[in-house]
Amino acid sequence: MTDTSADLSDDQLLRYSRHILLDDIGVEGQARIAAARVLIVGAGGLGAPAALYLAAAGVGTLTIADADTVDLTNLQRQIVHDQSRIGMNKARSARQTLAAINPEIRIEPLEERLAGERLQALVGAADVVLDCSDNFATRHAINRACVAARVPLVSGAAVSFDGQLTTFDARDNAAPCYHCLFGEDGDASDSPCATFGVFAPLTGMIGTAQAAEALKLLVGIGKPLVGRLLLLDARNLAWREMRYRKDPACPVCGHHH
Repeated sequence: MTDTSADLSDDQLLRYSRHILLDDIGVEGQARIAAARVLIVGAGGLGAPAALYLAAAGVGTLTIADADTVDLTNLQRQIVHDQSRIGMNKARSARQTLAAINPEIRIEPLEERLAGERLQALVGAADVVLDCSDNFATRHAINRACVAARVPLVSGAAVSFDGQLTTFDARDNAAPCYHCLFGEDGDASDSPCATFGVFAPLTGMIGTAQAAEALKLLVGIGKPLVGRLLLLDARNLAWREMRYRKDPACPVCGHHH
């Protein structure tokens, strides 16, 4: 992360005063947020609320990658877009909304599906990565890049009435990665929402929780969800926590990978 010693401007002190009043954040924590670079992969149901809160919270640079375009069916839950942007690239659409909310931050829209060296370079430049994608191939690629670059990864998923949230932190050699929890032999569907549907507020609940985890990691407060998978049953509004461990034989983060 870049230097956080620079003073916040008077406007920033006012804009972020409700953060600064929190003892766990204060001026120093808000300066860390302002100096941070966050990569969000996916500007759909999860990426939309996550990006809104990270932008409002003052994350200095938000890089948002999505190759898809806004569709009428997205508007039921992807709240960073509006009807006038149907047919527009989602990353570009998100930038318009976020720039109106907080014009002082830097927003980098990438109209592409990240993979290979490009993904690795962007992950390596980030302080935290949010996986808001909707397919297993991308999730595993993001995980491999984060493990290689030792960058924290906040992972969320939402389909039907079921959501899940966890954090992977490769800076800790004892911490598990995404592959430890989910092998690569799962369902490779690229469009689960189109098949199963999704309860609109569920994506907001998981996406905003991803933003909260990211901010905690940037400031260094609280206990991240490393080794803990939160499961949300939105039909009954019930949360459960499942604990999981590193797989020593994991081909991505294991001792002999």
